[in-house]
Amino acid sequence: MIKATEHFTQDQQKMSRYAKAMAHPVRVFILDFLSERTCCYSGDMAEELPIARSTLSEHLKELKKSGLIQGEINPPYIKYCINREHWEEARELFMKFYNR
Repeated sequence: MIKATEHFTQDQQKMSRYAKAMAHPVRVFILDFLSERTCCYSGDMAEELPIARSTLSEHLKELKKSGLIQGEINPPYIKYCINREHWEEARELFMKFYNR
């Protein structure tokens, strides 16, 4: 049996993963928040958002899974940063897509 993903290019699959990660306003806020800083602790973001810390944690998990952000554990805190390599890759993929 052929998997459906075999019909799509690697770039299409990456773009889909990035788009899915950005498909929620809280995640867009997080990316915007992190893009203006070198790094930040999740507690700092929790103070800016009217959502539960557990909900924030789930959104951070999705962004991390997509590769758009990375986390560094410094118990009891987790410091998050934009993953610049994947951030640039996503930017290039979307620019190439929209410039067709």
